[in-house]
Amino acid sequence: MFWAAALALIPAAIAFGLMAGWPPQWVVIGGLVLFGVLFAVNSSLHSYLIVSYARGDGVSLDVGFYYMSNAAGRLMGTILSGWVCQGYGLEACLWISAGLVAMAALLSLMLPERHEARA
Repeated sequence: MFWAAALALIPAAIAFGLMAGWPPQWVVIGGLVLFGVLFAVNSSLHSYLIVSYARGDGVSLDVGFYYMSNAAGRLMGTILSGWVCQGYGLEACLWISAGLVAMAALLSLMLPERHEARA
């Protein structure tokens, strides 16, 4: 939840910087570098969590479904962001991105806690 929430702050900060009139080349490039680092952390956590939550008898099915869903989400995100950016500008695209990542962070609160079996 923490890492997803941190990730949601980056596109919001980029949008804020652009709206405030800060130098766009520094705001966008710096923001995207920071976003890339946090995205890499989130991606590695997702990979760990999918295996951790997978059922022992169907790990390959669970992992396959995760990657299929991930690819579909990226495709829809690419289409949506292109449409929003062309129609409403980069700032709107970034605010929507921040909102969607924040929703994912909130949804992660519904994940069940995993307790390790004790011998």
